This record gives sequence, C-alpha cells and structure tokens, in this order.
Amino acid sequence: MPLTADEAYYWVWSKAPAWGYLDHPPMVAWWIRIGTGIGGDHPVAVRLLGPVAALLGSLLLLRAAEDIAPGRRAGLPAVLLLNATLALNAGAVIMTPDTPLLFFWTASLACLGRLIRTGNRAWWLAFGVAAGLALDSKYTAFLLCASVLLWVAIVPAARRLARGWQFWAAGVVAVALFAPVLAWNAAHGFASFARQGGRTGDWHPADALRFFGELIGGQIGLATPGVALLFGAGIVRALVRRGEAGLGLLACVCVLPATVFLEHALGDRVQANWPVVIYPGAALAAAICARAWWRPAAALGFALSFAVILQAATGLLRLPRALDFTLIRMAGWSDLAGAVFVAESQEHAQYVAAENYGLAAELAFRLHTPVAGIEPRWAFFSLPPATLAGQTGILVRSTRAYGEPDPRLWSDVVPLGTLTRQRRGVVAETYRIYRVVWKAAPGAPIPARLPSSRPTLPELAPA
Repeated sequence: MPLTADEAYYWVWSKAPAWGYLDHPPMVAWWIRIGTGIGGDHPVAVRLLGPVAALLGSLLLLRAAEDIAPGRRAGLPAVLLLNATLALNAGAVIMTPDTPLLFFWTASLACLGRLIRTGNRAWWLAFGVAAGLALDSKYTAFLLCASVLLWVAIVPAARRLARGWQFWAAGVVAVALFAPVLAWNAAHGFASFARQGGRTGDWHPADALRFFGELIGGQIGLATPGVALLFGAGIVRALVRRGEAGLGLLACVCVLPATVFLEHALGDRVQANWPVVIYPGAALAAAICARAWWRPAAALGFALSFAVILQAATGLLRLPRALDFTLIRMAGWSDLAGAVFVAESQEHAQYVAAENYGLAAELAFRLHTPVAGIEPRWAFFSLPPATLAGQTGILVRSTRAYGEPDPRLWSDVVPLGTLTRQRRGVVAETYRIYRVVWKAAPGAPIPARLPSSRPTLPELAPA
C-alpha cells in the first residue's frame, strides 16, 4: 500500500532527528528510522515495526489477562478481540504515533498486571519505563498516568501496592524519559503543547449532538460493531466490580479517558483515532467480564478489517469517493509524483514546491529532485533551508486551497494545468500546478528543503 500523507510526513521527521516535533513527541520518527535503516526508504520499511509491535503487544496483553484474571482463560479472547479491531489492524500496517502508543500502553498494563499477580513492587519501575516511552509516543499517554493515579486513589488494594518507594520512583523514571521532550518544547516556545492543548479550548455546543454521533459511530467502526458491544459491556461490568485490584485498574484506564473524550465532544470534534487507547483495557475487560459471543464478534471484526485492508491495497471495489477513505488517503500518489516530474522536466525547473505539509512530504518521498516545503511549520524542523530565490520551480496546490498562489511569495506565476490523483477512475483529489519563481518577501516562511528518498526496493502501487 502506498504511504499516506501523514506517514510520509513522519518519514520526513525520521530524517530530521529531534526530541520533539510540532505535532507529536518523537517516538514514531525513531521507529521509522529503525525500519528504514534496515530496509531503505520503502513503504514496507517505514511500517516495519508496526506488525512487530502488534505481535509483541498481543503477547503482553495475553500475559496481562492471565495475571489480572488467573485461571479464567481470558488471554486468548482478549488478544483476538483486540486484533479483530480495525484500529489495531490499521496500526499494524500504517505507521502513526498511535502505533507505538498502543504498544507501550499495553506494556504498561502488562507491568501492572504482574504487580497485581506477584505483589512485587519492582514492577512499578517497569511501569515507569513503559509509561515514559508512551509519553514519548503521544501526549494522550498523560491519560494513562492519570488513570493509574485514580486507580491508586480509589481502590484499596491498589493503595496497598503503592506503599513503598517504588511507586514514587516509577513517576521519576517516567518524567526522566519524558524530560527531553519537555526540554525541546521549552526551547521552541512550547509550540507542540500549545498546538495539541489548544484543541481543548474549542467550544461549539450547538454541534454537540453531531460530535457525539461522530464519536460513537467512529468507535463502532474502528472497533467493529460486535467487538465494540463487548468492549462496552466489559467496561460496565469492570466498573461495577472495581473493588478488585485488576478490574479496578481496567475500569480506570477505560472510564477516565472515555470521560475526557465525551467531555471534549460537548464542544468540538473528537478524532476517531483518539479513543483507541481505551481498546487494550477494554479488550481485557470484555474477555474477563463479558466474553459471551466473543468468537462471532471477533470473526466479524477480522472480516471487516480484511476487507478494508484489501480495498486499501488493491482498490478492488470502485466505490464513490465519500465512501472510500482508503482512496482519499492512499490512492494515486505515485502517478501524481510522476506527472509532476514530467512537468518539472518540461519547464526545466530546479525544484518542486508545495504549501501543504502532507503533499510536500509525499512528493519528497517519491521524487529525487529538490522538494521545498512552504509552510511555517517547517521552521520547527532541523532541515536545511531551500535556496529558491531567482530559480524556476513547479508549485503544486490542491484545488481545495482557496484562490491563486500568494503574490507575496511567488512571482512569474504561470498556470500549467491540473493533475488528478485517482484510482480506477475515481478521483481522490485534484491539483493545480504552476511555474513560479520564489519571492523572498519580508515575513515569508523560510522554505525548507525536504529529504529525498533512496529506495532499495521498487514500490508497488496500484495505478
């Protein structure tokens, strides 16, 4: 499957190592750097650690189920229910910050499961490591830490386990692992915190009903219907039996994040992928407390996930654009890059430029000629500036962008026509291309020269 625009963007991160980025902490970039270090700049290598994490995370979930509910044989149902979700399947084949986040979140639950089963407080230290690495993956991991603190506060058995220096040392370890991300934010005006935290300030109560509907519908889709039903039943029953150490933990790591997302939906849209952090705990709760009908629920989930992945890889069904999110995210990137290369050659251009970060990253991944990112966000990257003044380039813009190119940035703007990104005749997006010359106007963003790929394997992408 071709890389999505976000994956290509994270691939650019991996070429500009840092302790933080504008959008997220750096873990996804580290994982991509490991994969491409093994397999070169190829989609398989970018995603290499995804299925590895899914496998190891499944083994950790199996261990957690046996520790939290010994003798109940909940391990296999929990693993299969989680693996049946579209969210986990997508995380195993598409590299996003949620991929390492889910792995380290699950590892944290496995550590706490060992703590509950053995009573050995040294497992608090292992939890601190896993939680710190989760924080290095995505800021959503703060909800994990808050959930564990809630568990210790309200469950007597958890309070007994927290008596000792190891509990406090776990916090020190997590903060120490997260400290470089804090330092990067401090050095960059806390831009990343402001970007993510700024979403909490949005308030559109008139749309709350629509936001709630999108949140619930999105989770039914990402978890798949049968699994979502079992997840809900398991969480409710774990909440009822929260006095038990293990079930109290599962109730906290599910209910607190769910409450935060429901509250957010009162005033703004909750992105469908945000609540996936609930899924590992929900899978455990369902397998322990609500495992009836888990086999048909998992079978339906696997079937739906397989259908979506098959559609993404082959475009087998010719669906309308509005019904095929794989078309919108994945289709036609190689053909688009090829058409841009032809225009660049015909116009004797020295570079290709794009004002949208995802489009710029996709072109950089596929073209071996200079690609310039024209957007203020690139100032937060340790990328070399692109020297464009006086040089002729090809500017690629989605038709969704309003109006013509900004005359404060570009001179000698000559429209060259339109290009489409499509699959099986269904258009995913239309672009306008221009022959331009960069105008280094005062206050203009400094163009960044994006890295170019050096693939070691041919990319196989549907036309």
